Amino acid sequence: MSSDKRFKIFSDPVHGFISVPKNLILDLIQTPEVQRLRRIRQLGVGHLVFPGAEHTRFNHALGAMALMQDALSSLEEKGTPISPEEQTSALAAALLHDVGHGAFSHTLEHQLISEFEHEDMSRVLLLELNERLDGALDRTLAIFDDTYERPFFHQLVSSQLDMDRLDYLRRDSFYTGVAEGEVGVQRLIKTMRVHPLNGGEHSEIMIEGKGIYSVENFLISRRLMYWQVYLHKTVLAGDELLRGILHRVQEHLDHGSSPDWLLRGSRSLLFFLNNDVHADQIGDPTVRDHYLQIDDTDILFSLKQWMQGDDPLLADLCRRFINRVFFRVTFLPQEPNAPQVEDWRKQVADWLVEQNLTARTEAWDAARHYLTVDVSRHTAYDSDREMIGILDREENVRELSEMADTAAISELTTFVVKPYVCYPKPVAIDVDAVPTG
Repeated sequence: MSSDKRFKIFSDPVHGFISVPKNLILDLIQTPEVQRLRRIRQLGVGHLVFPGAEHTRFNHALGAMALMQDALSSLEEKGTPISPEEQTSALAAALLHDVGHGAFSHTLEHQLISEFEHEDMSRVLLLELNERLDGALDRTLAIFDDTYERPFFHQLVSSQLDMDRLDYLRRDSFYTGVAEGEVGVQRLIKTMRVHPLNGGEHSEIMIEGKGIYSVENFLISRRLMYWQVYLHKTVLAGDELLRGILHRVQEHLDHGSSPDWLLRGSRSLLFFLNNDVHADQIGDPTVRDHYLQIDDTDILFSLKQWMQGDDPLLADLCRRFINRVFFRVTFLPQEPNAPQVEDWRKQVADWLVEQNLTARTEAWDAARHYLTVDVSRHTAYDSDREMIGILDREENVRELSEMADTAAISELTTFVVKPYVCYPKPVAIDVDAVPTG
């Protein structure tokens, strides 16, 4: 059978032509669960800061699967046996690793379901798909859960150097135009090895010594992308505004207020705002079905409905998001004390009254939707959680920092913490009053 009969070709601007096998993998791509990812932007509100960042979770899922193909091919060439069934299962795991993401990706991850991580929903959906496909994803689930007898497969799906990270850094760099995030993905993949080579029950993914600079470049790029893209202060401002809108809606619902204009929002979105849904309930068919009905479109539709409602505060917040009139985010030398935050909140409350957005009696409570004090934090390499192993010339395994420029790697393992305050631009709060120390 000719190759064009056995594969479907997707054209990807990042990785080129992606060959999708016409087997279980193509069947999975055509499921509603995966097609839904086309309607969820990869970077949440990032497209409102970087105009080119319109790419979706679907692009990323295909990209991670494509890199898994490359990685498995390279590992086989180096002598690690991989069966066709294992290859299909690993491709499925890479494709479905983020299928549980919700609308606007990470922005709203903790807003609709308490104590929730999107990986929890990914597993629920994997179980559901496996049942529909008569157990075809049994091995994929084992790889996802890290219970498969050959653990290096799980590392390719979830680790410090997994296909997820390799794709999203390269892809997000491409679409945002932030060149510092470019990663030598193929070089990294080509220097990966399974150790021991047969890929048995204690096998792990290692990097050959010649790939150490590619790993350092990857970690540096990851740090730069976090501070220049993922935790960019305007992205944080968009995140805070969107969360503030949902908090305001929830406030109405918690007080038993359900006016007609409020209920014009997305039915499934209102389901989560009107119910205290916990992560241990996501296996419930009703919760799962409502979750799958929500994508970026539902959020934007709801905001456009609420900006025409009778609550001036909510209407203003929604207009700000739709028209991209964000708040200001200012990074602080350290976390402010309670009196400072209280003073800022009073200034915001006074401003809201001046703008006729709320009555004086309600201004203090209303100000919490317009003022946020929080902390952003990131580390490029969490060596305490999981090390990156390097194989030296004698086939000995050494931790990355033992072989690299120790000072540079040590810097990348440090958690960088940046407190910030988010507030309306016309309010001249005194951020310089926060002392350094």
